[in-house]
Amino acid sequence: MIEELKDLKKVYLILYNLFQFIGFTYVLCVMIVRFVKLDYASMVDTYEHVGGAMKFLQLMMFLEVMHPLFRYTKGSPLVAFLQVGGRAFVLFAMIDSEPRMQTKPVVFCLFGIWTLIEVVRYPFYIAQLYRKEIYLLTWLRYTLWIPLYPLGILCEAIVILRNIPYFEESGKFTISLPNEWNFAFHLPNFLRVYLLILAFPGMFFVMKHMHKLRTVKLKPKIIIKKCK
Repeated sequence: MIEELKDLKKVYLILYNLFQFIGFTYVLCVMIVRFVKLDYASMVDTYEHVGGAMKFLQLMMFLEVMHPLFRYTKGSPLVAFLQVGGRAFVLFAMIDSEPRMQTKPVVFCLFGIWTLIEVVRYPFYIAQLYRKEIYLLTWLRYTLWIPLYPLGILCEAIVILRNIPYFEESGKFTISLPNEWNFAFHLPNFLRVYLLILAFPGMFFVMKHMHKLRTVKLKPKIIIKKCK
């Protein structure tokens, strides 16, 4: 019975990772094909063409917060939540809710960075589930983050920064006094604080976590041969 449950977990995780890999590969291919055909003009309506797929894939990623909670995978639920939740905040609250942001070239850059990270990450997880060590895949998984994570955080920061005047103007998601809850919330001020957290402590936390993983995964293997 225990072995059957382990097999079911493995099948589920393989199917989940495969589904996400196919989804992000689709998004990346659409973006590349449109860029080859339309050049920089394709950046303006990137969200119109792949935004729906990105939102669905992002919602699916919340399962990755649940996996360590149910011991389907190793790792920290908190780290998974911070990574998935932070990206969801940018995608849904910052981009999807503000049409003027959806046409900015930074959205194209951000989606490109996200998809490049995921089309390597999910095949790596599948290989791990099969207990296969593919060095190139492992190296890409723990090396690509060095340029891509800072660039991704920079793009997210640009999206948030450019949204501040839009939300100042529209008042969207802002709660003003007086109201029956006697509670006030000013989104632009929250975004300014969020930017400080994202740009410094948040980036340091993520980079430190990934560097630690890279050190463990890519450390040289010393083979000691016994002398006869």
